[in-house]
Amino acid sequence: MSTFYIVATPIGNLQDISSRAIEALKGVDLILAEDTRVTSKLLTRYQIKTRISSYHQHSKLEKIDYILQLLGQGKNLVLVSDAGTPGISDPGNQLVEKVVECLGDKVNIVPIPGPSALAAAASVCGFPMDRFLFLGFPPAKNKRQKFFKEVLESKYPVILYESSHRILKTIEEINILASNFQLPNSKIVVCQELTKMFEKTYRGTISEVLDKMKDQDLRGEFVVIIDNRQK
Repeated sequence: MSTFYIVATPIGNLQDISSRAIEALKGVDLILAEDTRVTSKLLTRYQIKTRISSYHQHSKLEKIDYILQLLGQGKNLVLVSDAGTPGISDPGNQLVEKVVECLGDKVNIVPIPGPSALAAAASVCGFPMDRFLFLGFPPAKNKRQKFFKEVLESKYPVILYESSHRILKTIEEINILASNFQLPNSKIVVCQELTKMFEKTYRGTISEVLDKMKDQDLRGEFVVIIDNRQK
């Protein structure tokens, strides 16, 4: 039986990788990476010589068929994303679904847990996080207001991902809706570039955090946590 490892990799700091993940990366027949250039830096750091191939959201059906063929032949594979845990807001879960659908019990699908941006942000936000809602990336264009309305109506803290290109626009739209819904005391935590050199965390009400961020260098990746429960 072949094994398909789903391996979490660092979200920034390359030291944040487990010995088990390194062992899996060294021991398989092929590593499937969202971006081979990004993953190659990690492999070079840990002197991993395993062959690497790309798998991402634009991969064609022929690539998926090739992966299924390898697993069907008894080859052992690793799937990694650019950063963090595969399958969380990336196309990895679609591949796992296809493997389950086509090969079933012929493949042992094994998670090797580790870094996750949403878990890292949740651990430092300071909100009660025994229950929360994760909604991934907001829509880029259509249905944004409906999306943010769902965020502000949640009974639990909501975790979002956002890019540097849209982070200010997103916070501004949430702030406007919060004012309309008469939720002026809603709290927000925005984590920028977690585990990286320029890591920064903004805290306060939505309007306060918006003011803090307006004149900052907002390059990188962001995790946003909104808690609209009124104290």
